[in-house]
Amino acid sequence: MKALLIISPNFPPINAADMHRVRQSVGYFREMGWQPTVVMVDPADSEFKSDPLLEQTLPEQLEIIRVGAFSTRWTRKLGLGSLALRSLWFYFREVNALLRRRKFDLVYFSTTMFPVLILGAYWKKRFKIPYVIDMQDPWHSEYYQDKPAHERPPKYWFAYRLNQYLEPIAMRQVGGIIAVSEAYHQTLQTRYPNIRPENCTVIPFGAFQKDLDVLQNQIIPNRFFRASPEFIHLAYVGRAGHDMRFALTQVFRAFRKGLEQDPALFGKVRMYFIGTDYAPEHQSRKTVVPVAENEGVADYVTEHPFRVPYFAGLQILRDADGLLMPGSDDPRYTASKLYPYILAKRPLLAVFHEKSSVVRILRETNAGVVVPFSKGKDVSEAVYLAWQRILRELPFSPPTNWQAFEPYMAREMTRKQVYFFEYVLSKQPE
Repeated sequence: MKALLIISPNFPPINAADMHRVRQSVGYFREMGWQPTVVMVDPADSEFKSDPLLEQTLPEQLEIIRVGAFSTRWTRKLGLGSLALRSLWFYFREVNALLRRRKFDLVYFSTTMFPVLILGAYWKKRFKIPYVIDMQDPWHSEYYQDKPAHERPPKYWFAYRLNQYLEPIAMRQVGGIIAVSEAYHQTLQTRYPNIRPENCTVIPFGAFQKDLDVLQNQIIPNRFFRASPEFIHLAYVGRAGHDMRFALTQVFRAFRKGLEQDPALFGKVRMYFIGTDYAPEHQSRKTVVPVAENEGVADYVTEHPFRVPYFAGLQILRDADGLLMPGSDDPRYTASKLYPYILAKRPLLAVFHEKSSVVRILRETNAGVVVPFSKGKDVSEAVYLAWQRILRELPFSPPTNWQAFEPYMAREMTRKQVYFFEYVLSKQPE
């Protein structure tokens, strides 16, 4: 049995998007010959909300080690809130002590708390342990460089320069890169000669049926809407942002046409966008409602930017009459939330960049209606026709091809990770 050290600052009960890869995989690693140990940040030191139900999806025998982080009561005075930076020293100290006591075959970073990744190079040099990085999002990205200031994330100036400095430290010694998009690999291969195609593999997030099994045994109130014959409730749960503005414009523009052409049907629709901003509540901003206002349909849209507990989000998907998924104008964006949407078995309308994997997966599985777009090309007419088709057929369950969906389940995605781990180890010098 090989020993796998997983670095995942966010982990249950912390409710954060970047912990799902590990959360879904840890129950399968052992049967595939790898003994996992997860090192996370103590939830008391995190500003993310907790969802205790997430812990019910973990295997009982899983070893979890918690490290601390500097308190935001002090770091915020310096303008520092980043969990990665606040926990970096604690990871350095605690994992160093762990590696002096025990032997691990591989270190696996699976997080978007990117600054922590620089420790991989240090541990490799000191303890001769190879490491693999899971790139769920771009780290040092040029995406916002040509965007106006109001569209950039908070503290973008500082983050851009810090990432530009730290990314090379982590990448020049890395043994392998897992990513959710081939475009991430191509960017890194351009920047770093040591990252070659054979050191990279694309593994999407997996679908985790256990989440739905846990949900069935819970009573979780939906405080946003209740079933009613007077209304058609459509829901989206997840991040929004300025990169989704184009897709949202197409959705709302098509909806406005529906109100003009068939007000009796479209007038029953109410759209709910939940958890659209990852920022803490006092810093969160609405990015969906302004687009709806521009298209004249804000009366039909409710946006709640604060994150809700993970299972509360799943309950909203199950309670909705239909689901909406607007995509980013960045072709590299692959929405990990796609699989819970498919498992919810509700009518789904997705508007995504034509190069996104979401388009291919939805077409392969027939789990929803997807309208692809290329940058700048208006597709509102196609979205309107999709709106019309779905609303007229309600209620119904999508004719999902579950056999085609099987390769996207968490067990198969874990198998791919393990295969890659073995490959990385086989390439290490004796």
